Amino acid sequence: MTTAYIIDAARTPRGRGKKDKGALSGVHPQELLGQTLNELARKTGVDKDTVEDVVIGCVSQAQEQGACVARNAVLAAGWPDSVTGVSLNRYCGSGLQAVSFGAMGVMSGAQDLVVTGGVESMSRVPMGSDGAGIDGNNEQLRKRVFQVPQGISADLIATLEGFTRDDVDAFAAESQKRAAIAIETGAFTSAMFAVKDPATGEVALDRDEHPRPTTTTATLAELKPAFVKMGAYPAGPNGETLDQLALAKYPHAGAIQHVHTAGNSSGIVDGACAVLIANEEVTKAQGLKPRAKIRSLATAGAEPIIMLTAPTPASKRALKKAGMNASDIDLWEINEAFAVVPLQTIRNLEIDPAKVNVSGGAIALGHPLGATGAMLLQTAVDELERRDKNTALITLCIGGGMGIAVIIERC
Repeated sequence: MTTAYIIDAARTPRGRGKKDKGALSGVHPQELLGQTLNELARKTGVDKDTVEDVVIGCVSQAQEQGACVARNAVLAAGWPDSVTGVSLNRYCGSGLQAVSFGAMGVMSGAQDLVVTGGVESMSRVPMGSDGAGIDGNNEQLRKRVFQVPQGISADLIATLEGFTRDDVDAFAAESQKRAAIAIETGAFTSAMFAVKDPATGEVALDRDEHPRPTTTTATLAELKPAFVKMGAYPAGPNGETLDQLALAKYPHAGAIQHVHTAGNSSGIVDGACAVLIANEEVTKAQGLKPRAKIRSLATAGAEPIIMLTAPTPASKRALKKAGMNASDIDLWEINEAFAVVPLQTIRNLEIDPAKVNVSGGAIALGHPLGATGAMLLQTAVDELERRDKNTALITLCIGGGMGIAVIIERC
């Protein structure tokens, strides 16, 4: 099987995902991704005519992110008409799934050079814009599996696992602390570029906009639980609340303890990321310098009501395919959709917390749904080089009860 090399990656800053308040809210998602594609081309020097496809994750494929945002971004970037684009949706795992599909194309020999990544403008195309509801709005499915919002699932996991409000707040405060150190030491400098307003040419944003470096466990403790009211909402066929629907599957939980807040959950942001994947032949022919290579790829499913537990089986599957153990991994990027997700994964796989999300995560930096997986992979590559380490595993929980994991090795 052909080796898939990660040549390089580029990302935008993460802008606050609020209409007219975030610095990137005035930039169309096609333009956001288009500028990212051009930054990737500038960094790598790749011959754009040789790019066979642009595979892009995007969750809310509606409105301005509909009509194949990948192809339209290629056109917005002014790339050759011969370069195709495809958009995919695996919920929060979309960006890493795009990388995986690109790597599969190269590893199989079907493709030589592919651009992958993701984009999400949550200020312009908010969650729910596709009108699908919680579970695709399928009445027949709901009779068998009534999925609940992810915040309820996160609090259910915390209840079952015994993670307290203090536990999740402590993790969130550490995420903010690590992100602040990373920003202060310039850890994101090479990864990130300044996004420009396409109308004026002026810089719209040149830094991550979501981090709150003064956050402490004391300030987090002041926040109210975010999903109490949602949990009490009567959504079931017989008037059951969302909490009751979740507990019908997990009665041994007793009562859901609502511990997640806006401060220990991922932030809503705008952003885009692009990653160049190539085989050895093209790498040598174009004088490209690989930074890492793909060791293994995996997805795994889990029960869809609790929903967010699949990073564990996905990681185990990826480790098995690579012939590795969890202890063999130098660095981990576990998406901080909610604090309980990395906490549970760390516990399940017996990971040293010092190896996890060393530059902070989505709690501090934000979670631009379709782009996050690619951003985490880029961060992993950067941190392997900065810390002189060799291997990293990137994993995300995914809506509907799924997980995705990719293992990379530094070149």
